[in-house]
Amino acid sequence: MTPERLGERLSGDRKVRAVAQAGSYGTEYAWAGSQPTFLTFERGLLSAQTEIRGGVRLERLPYEQLEAWRDWDAARQQAPLALLATSRVVYDPTGFYGRIQRTLWNLSAAQLAAYRSDLTLQAEDALNAAEGVQSGGGQPLLALADARRVALDLLYPALLTHLHAWAEFEVRLPHAWRAVAGLRFPKAVYRLENLYGFGGEAEARRALLATRGLGLVEQERRARTAFQSGYYDGAVRLLRDETARLHRADLERWAYLSSARRDKLGTLLGVTLSPLGPAAIELARQLLEDVREGR
Repeated sequence: MTPERLGERLSGDRKVRAVAQAGSYGTEYAWAGSQPTFLTFERGLLSAQTEIRGGVRLERLPYEQLEAWRDWDAARQQAPLALLATSRVVYDPTGFYGRIQRTLWNLSAAQLAAYRSDLTLQAEDALNAAEGVQSGGGQPLLALADARRVALDLLYPALLTHLHAWAEFEVRLPHAWRAVAGLRFPKAVYRLENLYGFGGEAEARRALLATRGLGLVEQERRARTAFQSGYYDGAVRLLRDETARLHRADLERWAYLSSARRDKLGTLLGVTLSPLGPAAIELARQLLEDVREGR
């Protein structure tokens, strides 16, 4: 089934009360790795679900959230704001989806500042919690993984509030943050990039080779598509974050891993190019200050 046909079918389903298309597929910014993505709000759904149907990603959300997220205070605590703000409405009989988008694109400077403050405070708490994860075995790698997660999930969105912009969520994310924020906030982007230890085409090739035998089949496929399209740092960012997410247990039992497995994980995480342990936490703290100050 084509994405267009699926969109029509979703719009005709009585349980579905809103449909939107997200991502670069079907836009002027489409590329070889663009994945058709739909968001739906459905009656009778108890929690958010993600499905893949014939290569199309489907993000399904309960209808009650469509109603609740019209309120900014509720939305900023719970909603996938960037996804909602940048998606393209396909079906919205209640008008609620459009109202959510208008709210997000018309936030006042005071609302954006308050949201930025919320994100940076969450980041500070998360870095404080990660600060003890710093010594022995794979603990320095856990600290690096946590610092990257805080930077990507909290500090980069907070940085974009200075521009009233919303985060890219595709594989080519590093290329997007350079285009959107690099000129205005060079210090913040510099520290964000240092956390990931990018190394261009050569590093991307090393990371791709290291995926073998680690159960990263889908991640390797997506990263290879990015590599072939010239998004080398996007491929590396994806593999670094997905390795940390899927192999956290390995990092926690680092001393018990075979040397071959440690080598592969170390390459994927960028241990020779990235700050480890306390250095990673400190770099994330510097990024936090740059985000607060907008520099």
